[in-house]
Amino acid sequence: MPSSLDSSDDIANEEVPLSRHGLIKFLVPSIIGILLFLVPFSFGDTINIGMGLAADGLQTLLGDALPAIATVVLCLSLVITAYVKLSKPVWAQDNALGELFDVAPVWVAMRGLGAIFALMTYFQFCPEFAIASYTGGVMLNDLAPVLLTFFFFAAILLPFLVDFGFMEFIGSLLRTPFRWIFGLPGRSAIDATASWMGSGTVGVLITTQQYEKGFYNCREAAAIATNFSIVSIAFAILVTSFIGINHLFVPFYLTVVVAGLIAAVIVPRLPPLSLKSNSYYPPVGCQLQEERTGKQGLLRYSLGMAVARAEKAPGPRQLVRIALYNVADIFFGLLPLVIAIGTVALILAEFTPIFTWLSMPMVPVLQWMGLPEAEAAAPATLVGFADMFLPAVLASNIESELTRFVIACLSLTQLVYMSEIGALLLKSKIPLKLWELAAIFLIRTAITLPIIVVMAHWLVG
Repeated sequence: MPSSLDSSDDIANEEVPLSRHGLIKFLVPSIIGILLFLVPFSFGDTINIGMGLAADGLQTLLGDALPAIATVVLCLSLVITAYVKLSKPVWAQDNALGELFDVAPVWVAMRGLGAIFALMTYFQFCPEFAIASYTGGVMLNDLAPVLLTFFFFAAILLPFLVDFGFMEFIGSLLRTPFRWIFGLPGRSAIDATASWMGSGTVGVLITTQQYEKGFYNCREAAAIATNFSIVSIAFAILVTSFIGINHLFVPFYLTVVVAGLIAAVIVPRLPPLSLKSNSYYPPVGCQLQEERTGKQGLLRYSLGMAVARAEKAPGPRQLVRIALYNVADIFFGLLPLVIAIGTVALILAEFTPIFTWLSMPMVPVLQWMGLPEAEAAAPATLVGFADMFLPAVLASNIESELTRFVIACLSLTQLVYMSEIGALLLKSKIPLKLWELAAIFLIRTAITLPIIVVMAHWLVG
C-alpha cells in the first residue's frame, strides 16, 4: 500500500527546486504509461493502444488454447478457494493470499458457477442453453480470451500510468474544471481517456485501484466508474460495422460523446450516486496531499505534485509483487465472476422473455419519439444491462437506419454491462450493490435516450 503523502507548504512554495532525479522518475515511467494506455495507434485496419496491441499479439500467439487456459484458471480458482476455506492453511492467514482466496460464501458460489459453465462449454455437455454459441460460447470463447490477455498486460503495466505522478499532474491541472462540471477530481480525466482509447474495463481498473489506494473517496469512485468507463473507439467501430451504419461513424460517435458527457454531469448528482459517502477506503484512508498552490503557477504546482508522488513510488521489487497480485486477483477473482454473471445474463436475455416484458413500457415511448419499428427496438434498449453487444445483435435485423443508429448510440452510453463492467465493479472494493448498478443503468438510459433521438433526427433524418 502507498504511504500517506505529507500535507505541507513546501510544495506550494515556488522556490523549492525540483530534483533531476525526481523529474526523471516522473517523466520516464509516465511517458511509457501514456504511450501504452492513452495514445492510439493505427495498426493494419484497426485502431488500438499500445497495451491493446500487446494483448492482441499474445492472443494471436496463444490462439485456440486460450479457452482451455481460461477453463483451467477457473477450475484452479475454485479448487484453491475450496482448499483455503476448508483447511485454513498457514500461508493464507492474514495476508494478501488469504484476502484473495478466503472469500465470502457468495463469491465461492460464483467461482463454482464460473468453473461449471466453463467446463460445460469447453467440453460441450448439456444443458444446451448454457453452452450455446451465444451464451456460454460468447463468454468462454470470445470474452475470456480477451480478458485474459488484456488484463494480464493491464495489471502489469498500469503502474507506469498511476504510480509515478501522472495522475497527480493531470489531476492538479484539471481539478477546477472537473470539480465545477462533474463534481469529480481532475485525475478522473485519466480514467475517461484510458477508456476511450483502450477499453472501459481499463478505466474501471484504474478507478478501483485509485479507490483502494486512497486517491478517490467512495462517492467519486462510484461516479467515475459508472459514468466515465465508456467503451473504446475500437469497439464503437465494431458496433457500427456490425449494425450497418459504419458510413455514419462520425455523427454516431459525436452523438455518443455528447450524450455521455451530459449524463456524466447529471447522473453523479442524482441518487444513488449522490447518496454515497465521501469517506475513503478504510484500510488506507485519504492519501491525497492538501492542494495549495501558494504563489506558484498551476503548471509548476502540478509538476511539483507529480514529482512528489514519483519520489514516493514503489521500488522495482514492490512493483513486481503488486503486479503479480493484480494478475492473480484478476485471473482467480474477477474472471470467474465475469463468466458466471455474464453467462446467466445471456441465458436470461436469449432464452427467456424477461427483457421483452421489461421493455414493454418503452414501446409507446419510442413511438412518441418518432422511431420506426418501436416494438422490435424496445428490448434492445434494456438488454444492454446483460451485455454491451446484445443491443447491436437485436437491432441488426431492424430495417430503419434511424432506429439502428439510436440503439447503437444508446448501447454505448448505458455503460453498466453485467457481463463485464458490472461484474468488475461487484468484485471491487467500491461499495456498489447490484440494485444500484441497475438503477444507474436505467437513469443513464432515461437521460441519454432523448438526447440521442434528437441528435439522430437532426444528423440522420
